[in-house]
Amino acid sequence: MDRHEVTKKIISAKVAKKMRWGDIAEKIGQSKEWTTAAMLGQMTLDAKQAALAKELFELTDEETAWLQIAPYKGSLPTAVPTDPLIYRWYEIVSVYGATIKELIHEEFGDGIMSAIDFSMDIQREADPKGDRVQVVLSGKFLPYKSY
Repeated sequence: MDRHEVTKKIISAKVAKKMRWGDIAEKIGQSKEWTTAAMLGQMTLDAKQAALAKELFELTDEETAWLQIAPYKGSLPTAVPTDPLIYRWYEIVSVYGATIKELIHEEFGDGIMSAIDFSMDIQREADPKGDRVQVVLSGKFLPYKSY
């Protein structure tokens, strides 16, 4: 048993029970973005969240314990993603990464945007020409320090 096997069981239960990530998130008590990342094995659940997940997905005690262990982060199976949707994000960073970096440094100075002190919001934006995906990423700025 490992965390990857628990993730597969969670996804299987989600499909079998016709659940949506937003509904699962409401029961867990977190955003749909964080909850989805957690259920896919990228975040650590506390004991209360893990107990709720145990009930929702009919997990064993061992599987529930895996939800509370800090995971090995990063879920892409290859260096360059092959899934078309994920590849588009890779393409966005390839094309606009230097621009994003330059504009963050111009506004904040030399540092990084945290992926730890971070939030994300994904919404559907109605558009007569075809609905759009709106993604808002918000991370704390962490300046490099001199020492």
